[in-house]
Amino acid sequence: MPSLQVITLGCSKNTVDTEHLLYQVRGSYELVPEGESRPWVDVLAVNTCGFIGDAKQQSIQTILAAAARKKAGEVGRLLVFGCLSQRYASELPELIPEVDGWFGARTLDPLVEALGCRPDPSQRHRRVLTDGIHPYAYLKISEGCDRRCSYCAIPFIRGPHRSVPMELLVREAEELSAQGIRELIIIAQDTTYYGLDLYKKRMLAPLLRKLSEVEGIEWLRIHYSYPADFPEDVLDEMANNPKVCRYMDIPLQHISDRVLDNMHRHVDGAWTRELIRRMRERVPGVVLRTTLIVGHPGEKHNDFEQLLDFVREARFQRLGAFTYSEEEGTYDAEHFPDSVPERTKKNRLNTLMELQRGISLAYNESRIGTRVRVLVDDYSDGVLVCRSEFESPEVDGEILVEYTAEAFGGKEAQSLVGKFLTVQITAADEYDLTAEVV
Repeated sequence: MPSLQVITLGCSKNTVDTEHLLYQVRGSYELVPEGESRPWVDVLAVNTCGFIGDAKQQSIQTILAAAARKKAGEVGRLLVFGCLSQRYASELPELIPEVDGWFGARTLDPLVEALGCRPDPSQRHRRVLTDGIHPYAYLKISEGCDRRCSYCAIPFIRGPHRSVPMELLVREAEELSAQGIRELIIIAQDTTYYGLDLYKKRMLAPLLRKLSEVEGIEWLRIHYSYPADFPEDVLDEMANNPKVCRYMDIPLQHISDRVLDNMHRHVDGAWTRELIRRMRERVPGVVLRTTLIVGHPGEKHNDFEQLLDFVREARFQRLGAFTYSEEEGTYDAEHFPDSVPERTKKNRLNTLMELQRGISLAYNESRIGTRVRVLVDDYSDGVLVCRSEFESPEVDGEILVEYTAEAFGGKEAQSLVGKFLTVQITAADEYDLTAEVV
């Protein structure tokens, strides 16, 4: 049986694509784990990211390294798919002729066929998990995006919004639960848009109810929620359904009316503040995560000061920020020159993140002495790596619990991975927490 290895770059949505691909071809190939070194693989496929400059550069470097392996006689065929090859479908084949096939990001069927297999639509809900360690998985509920944020290239890379039928998502969740998954992280380009194309209304809340009925799934976590026209029945589900984590990832990007208008975000600062207020009122204890962009074209000192005031006021428990990166083909690239100097962008980013570090530390320290239910993600060097409903994997901090056989009734540490524990928080820094089992 020939061997196939897939290198996956970019976001969790790409990981899901790779796992769906592997299931479609699993009977025809020996599937080589991504991190495993082999002197020879028959087919090497690279799932690329083409979102922003750094990600594009990493994708190009990975393809070139794979091409060098092919030239050295370590790889048979080299195939490339995903966002970068979708975005630059006409340019890349001329630049890197060593690649044997280029495929896009909107459908996996041509790649499945190039691998000598027949796409099976009846099995689109099934995956080969590439992470055999952790008890969580990402569930991609839709593809593409109908938004037209001025800085974003996703709509013309991934195409228009397309929801996955609810019954397929429930079947996928059942398959994942059978493989030991206990937490599903709901992802899409915009999760709150889910259902508009298929059901003519927003259906994220009904989907959460259906998924919560899947035996074995204990936590549902929502990522990538767009603030405009936010479906507030989702808040009711979060407040009343014990399986829906009181955690909301909602990228706001800015607070200045002028900047939000330039970004084509379809909200203003007052509306954003009111949405945050309603979220916290209707879901007591909810943890909010957001992302912000500094240095958008035309962002003035006063706009940035408004952003700092908003962060002080809102006190997001989780916050990430990025400097603006101009992307060709976007509205910004065609209409707004990248006018903020790089040095200014970096200074603003550092100022913002220094402010957030203090907020994060204060929040974590306020949790010392509290008891919380955690899911054990991993075990390493005498420590159980855990999370509560208030921490999302890979982007937030962790709750670290020292393992001793006595404290856990003689249970092997590895047997605790994927289990839920009750712990008490004993110490905190700005990122991680330390706890002991109750």
